[in-house]
Amino acid sequence: METVQEYWRLHRAETEMSENLNIAYLGPEATFTHQAAVKAFGEKSGFSSAETIDEIFSMVQDNRAQRGVAPVENSNEGVVTSTMDLLVDSGLVISGEIILPIRLMLLSREKDISSVSTVYSHPQALAQCRKWLKKHLPYCTSMDTKSTSEAAYICTQRDRTAAIAGELAGELYGLRALAQDIGDWDENLTRFLVFSKEPTNQTGSDKTSVVFSIKDRVGALYEMLKPFHENGINLTKIESRPSKKKAWDYLFFIDFEGHCEDEIVKNTLSSLADLCLFLKVLGSYPVGVE
Repeated sequence: METVQEYWRLHRAETEMSENLNIAYLGPEATFTHQAAVKAFGEKSGFSSAETIDEIFSMVQDNRAQRGVAPVENSNEGVVTSTMDLLVDSGLVISGEIILPIRLMLLSREKDISSVSTVYSHPQALAQCRKWLKKHLPYCTSMDTKSTSEAAYICTQRDRTAAIAGELAGELYGLRALAQDIGDWDENLTRFLVFSKEPTNQTGSDKTSVVFSIKDRVGALYEMLKPFHENGINLTKIESRPSKKKAWDYLFFIDFEGHCEDEIVKNTLSSLADLCLFLKVLGSYPVGVE
């Protein structure tokens, strides 16, 4: 049985030894997803930028990349719905998670914040700085971009603009930090998932993610959760999403402690399967650490 530390050490070693191993991430370069990928696999890895989360899945599925890294939720703004939806139909499995502290800055070519009239960033980053923007830049226009890194690039081309992005984006595009730590919450964490075609071994500190649908009857959700309680398995997350197949029909995503190869987890999933219309194990993987 691997430890969590051993799991990531072996992944980094595998990356460094193979010229063909490629990591797909939501780009462009210097996004927080890029930083998360580097954190997991090391700076010597090969990385390929994807324009969308859908493209990340496709690159791994088509063997253009051996791993994919995509955001799945922020501690303050909630889930990334496109990642959740793609998990349902994809043939890939979750093989790891990365927890990344998010430190947002106001970056610009301008020398003073009073010169800024337009702020660019990804919608999630703008939302995470909503109160700060209202207080310090109440008359500025906010514009959405595909990524925080794209926002930084735009500011290299246009006057009187600023980007909300991370330190790495500022360094890459030669922008100065007009303000630091501008997020509305002291604790701002984003969780990223690693995807691959192969499942991971048990480490002793694992998490499993599943998705299921339930029969439309009174107490159905309670019955779904009962096997976890009876087997003493701790749920760490439960989230519902529209199935997109029928109005008011929902899928439930659950994360819980344990690996799908653990005997108690096998028994729990067997009981759950008997009650579900649909059940899919999305993956078992080492618990991420900050």
